[in-house]
Amino acid sequence: MNASSKIEGYSFDNKTAFVRVDFNVPLSETLQITDDTRMRAALPTIKHILEHNGRVILASHMGRPKGVEEKCSLSLIRLHLEELLGREVKFAPSAVGQETSRMAKELKNGEVLLLENLRFFEEEEGKPRGLNPDATDEEKKQAKKDLKPRQRAFAEQLASMADCYVNDAFGTAHRAHASTAIMADFFGEEDKMFGFLMEKEVRAVDQILNHMERPFTAIMGGSKVSSKIGIIENLLGKVDYLILTGGMTYTFAKAFGGNIGNSICEEDKLDLALEIVEKAKQKGVSLVLAKDAKIADAFANNAQTDYADTENIPDGWMGLDIGPKTIQQVTEVITQSKTILWNGPTGVFEFDNFASGSKAVAEAIAQATQLGAYSLVGGGDSVACVNKFGLADRMSYVSTGGGALLEAIEGKVLPGIAAIQG
Repeated sequence: MNASSKIEGYSFDNKTAFVRVDFNVPLSETLQITDDTRMRAALPTIKHILEHNGRVILASHMGRPKGVEEKCSLSLIRLHLEELLGREVKFAPSAVGQETSRMAKELKNGEVLLLENLRFFEEEEGKPRGLNPDATDEEKKQAKKDLKPRQRAFAEQLASMADCYVNDAFGTAHRAHASTAIMADFFGEEDKMFGFLMEKEVRAVDQILNHMERPFTAIMGGSKVSSKIGIIENLLGKVDYLILTGGMTYTFAKAFGGNIGNSICEEDKLDLALEIVEKAKQKGVSLVLAKDAKIADAFANNAQTDYADTENIPDGWMGLDIGPKTIQQVTEVITQSKTILWNGPTGVFEFDNFASGSKAVAEAIAQATQLGAYSLVGGGDSVACVNKFGLADRMSYVSTGGGALLEAIEGKVLPGIAAIQG
């Protein structure tokens, strides 16, 4: 997964660049942007093309619409994008069609056209809509197969509006969608490339997977072992220390025969937890599991709290964060590491009373980074964590990709990357 900077040396002079961005930003109930990180992350690529006398068509998805849905319209972010770019942004009321093609053709150098939500078309994802709810698996399979040629034609329509293709949407690189994987087929080798953000993401993964310095420590949080099993197994062949925290802690504690009170637990994954412990031993990986927890008598910020060993939580209580003994242990491991990957908080960090574990991890990573370690933080909640604690700029790299980052670290080939790298 290596990326040399093709965009830097490419001549955009008098050319229209189709830039696939990830503007899937969170909106409030009143449809206001609550976090524009993803939009800001794409600015270097957009500005570079405009400054080099190019024209820009921006395309993204937003949400998971089942058709045309006003609350998922990219028109909602147009004015903010104008503010960020300091120039007018034209808006096409559809991702494809005669009117959109006309607007694309009439673009002048230095101008920007934002397309409407790509996912308003079923062809973008290649998932058929309007299927009979009682359709058999065979009928669903056939419907998907029937959609394939239309998906390709949709990708070709998008491509026909531009001279070159720039993928800067790492957050969707793991999806084989029309605009992320198929479109690239309609451009010559020299006219398709990664944007600056995508280049940085690809390099960050490459650094972690292929150029890490030891000791290499991965901190995995999250509520379920099952959702992280692929990446855990992949990491067991690479890391020196694997710190498992978050809700999955209690599945391990229960597997060891502990009492976990009302803590979250995957009852059907107890054997899997023990297998992970065994695999770590076989591979010589130091597996660090929480010794103690900050517990609560309800799932609420203002609940009564106490501390308990993770295998001895009283009935009626639940673990919502790691405790002081665990904080001390993980801090020691992290601060002496040379390569660090963090995905997932240590507890319910959204509640201030249960954020101290996640904050301690973030501070330890910042300290290790200052001492020369390479740190990669990724996955929505970890990013929200470092932003909440004001520590994002003290990490080596904070990824914009959740699922894409995890699949890349699992060693999977990401369609959006393969489409350009071959």
